[in-house]
Amino acid sequence: MRAIWKGAVSFGLVNVPVRLYSATDNHDLSFHQVRRSDGSRIRYKRVAQTDGEEVPYKEIAKAYQTEDGKSVILTDEDFESLPNRSSKEIAVEKFVPIEQIDPILYDKPYYIEPDGMGAKAYGLLREALRESERVAVVTVSVRTRMTMAVLRVIDEVIVLQTLLWPDEVRDSGALNNLDEVSNPKDSEVAMARMLIDSMAGDFELEEHEDDYQIAVEALVKSKIEGGDVTESPDQADEEESGEVVDLLAALQRSVDRAKASRGEDSEETTSSAPRTSAAKKSTSKKSATQKSTAQKSAGTKSAAKKSADTKSATKKTTAKKTTAKNTTAKKSSSGSSDKKAG
Repeated sequence: MRAIWKGAVSFGLVNVPVRLYSATDNHDLSFHQVRRSDGSRIRYKRVAQTDGEEVPYKEIAKAYQTEDGKSVILTDEDFESLPNRSSKEIAVEKFVPIEQIDPILYDKPYYIEPDGMGAKAYGLLREALRESERVAVVTVSVRTRMTMAVLRVIDEVIVLQTLLWPDEVRDSGALNNLDEVSNPKDSEVAMARMLIDSMAGDFELEEHEDDYQIAVEALVKSKIEGGDVTESPDQADEEESGEVVDLLAALQRSVDRAKASRGEDSEETTSSAPRTSAAKKSTSKKSATQKSTAQKSAGTKSAAKKSADTKSATKKTTAKKTTAKNTTAKKSSSGSSDKKAG
């Protein structure tokens, strides 16, 4: 895994150099929008609402909208002036019982591992958290935003779990129909308890799987194997741009990754074949272009040589004609002299 953050955990006089890794990987499937007739990708443009003109990315800025509808444009300098934007410290504020943290506050988890010479201090913090059955409440800046978080132990690793701010949890009092819920009878509660007891068990994570993703991957794979694949008319432009935009290829990689996680053979070579073919086409195209250029250059040189030869021949012919004319003139002059002498 690749670390997304490097810094240190500090509590009291102890400083633990650490690295932060994302603990989860979102496998939600994403689908492209295409034209049904030929599979051509649908593109969206950024346009200004006032005049409908397309806006270049470099001219786009961020703005904060106030409650009365006004916009306040913020510059890069404004964001750089915000406090603790690049903090590299996970500062422990207090250690609290884990049951005091409502699970609704938990947001994104990150793995923490020791960096450099921090292994011993890391082990000390891990065992202290485990023995005390408490979590450390901390503040940290992750991805440019300061946030609350807790440090807790899962197996042998310390996990940093970011928390939502209090105003990010919606008030349940805003729900409409809670007032209509009546108190059940004691007999009904007893029956519900019996049902719960009959279905009681331990939570086994391995028993749960994403049926939808597995079904979609199986469906797409069967279509690929059956040759039911649409070649988009703009696929060549997409391959030359280096963008991975083919849904089937993306899903094929998901299938390969799922197989790899189960210890089965990967089909990366299959998914890389189109890129190899495109590379060969590109090389062939370049070769043809170079050959054509060379032929044109050779033709130009040949034409230039022919032109030079023609000019040379013309000069020689002209010189011969001039010499012949001079010789004739001399003979004529000599004849005239002889007549006068006679």
